[in-house]
Amino acid sequence: MSWQAIVHSAFIPFSIAVVAALVLTSLVRPLALRVGMIDQPGPRKVHAKPMPLLGGVAIYLGAALALLVSLHSRTYAQVAGILAGATLLLIIGLLDDRGLLHPQIKLFLGTPAAALILLAAGIKTQVFSSLLPAQVALLANALLTILWVVGITAAFSILDHMDGLCVGVAAIASAFFMTFAIGSGQELVSNLAAAVFGAAVGFLRWNFNPAKIFMGDAGAMFLGFILATLSLKLRLTEYPRLLTVMIPVLILGVPVFDTLLICVSRARRGLIPFTSPGKDHTAHRLANLGLGQRGAVLGIYGAGVVFGILALVASRLKLTGNHVLAALLVLGAMLAVVGLERAPFERQTSANSPSVTNPEQR
Repeated sequence: MSWQAIVHSAFIPFSIAVVAALVLTSLVRPLALRVGMIDQPGPRKVHAKPMPLLGGVAIYLGAALALLVSLHSRTYAQVAGILAGATLLLIIGLLDDRGLLHPQIKLFLGTPAAALILLAAGIKTQVFSSLLPAQVALLANALLTILWVVGITAAFSILDHMDGLCVGVAAIASAFFMTFAIGSGQELVSNLAAAVFGAAVGFLRWNFNPAKIFMGDAGAMFLGFILATLSLKLRLTEYPRLLTVMIPVLILGVPVFDTLLICVSRARRGLIPFTSPGKDHTAHRLANLGLGQRGAVLGIYGAGVVFGILALVASRLKLTGNHVLAALLVLGAMLAVVGLERAPFERQTSANSPSVTNPEQR
């Protein structure tokens, strides 16, 4: 299939998802208020008034509807696996949003289970395929797939802490995945990315500052899982091995860096990164530097676009250029962590006792 045909094909799920997410969000918002699915303000949250949840259901239904409309018989098995894993995490996220599930269950049981569903559907990384003996490579690829899905899903889950932040980053990342999929002639990947792109854009109309509804952990986990899946499904066979790893990591550069920052920062303070929530993410620090919430979110959108453009640039460079780019990115990430550690942020001393060092955090 030509790239022109794939572009036309991807436009259909994108359009359906945008409209579906816009309409469905308007329906689930009053439902959330009626059934009490509300996120209350708290010391580790930035919103000042109760906010309805269930936006994740609108994102999920919008993307799923768009994908199913564009489905072809030859992709039934893999699409079924993707939707099964996504549905599992949506349910787990809803239970967590309702306060019926311990947060660690979703990380250590729910997300690995969704990753195993992907493996059963034949979706996995191929990083070790030609580097190790066949059986060893099979096991190594399976383990890396589970770690990647768990890590990216968790990264998006903890990224959902400001109006429009998580869903906007997901929209940008899915747009770049769609671009690469179209360029390499992968119709299923481009349609899936287009569906997520459209659903995220449609929901962003309701979620950008000042937000009228939150997507909750159900939406954040769904987006993280689908974007991790897109990175596994994207086949860049025409590129060197380094690029097949660099491009997905660059496209997901924002959540990857934010997770790196809080892991380093919290570990330095003797905290367990994923069990010590607080206002110490990249967006919190940018907001405290004077950008405010909206400015911080827009700045991170810009970083997501820059990371995506760097992925496109990397695809045009020779191998030596990519080694240089990778080294510069690692150095840049280290310097950014050091710089942001100097920015004002809430230095929580435990999961339950935040210590405020900046008056603006109160």
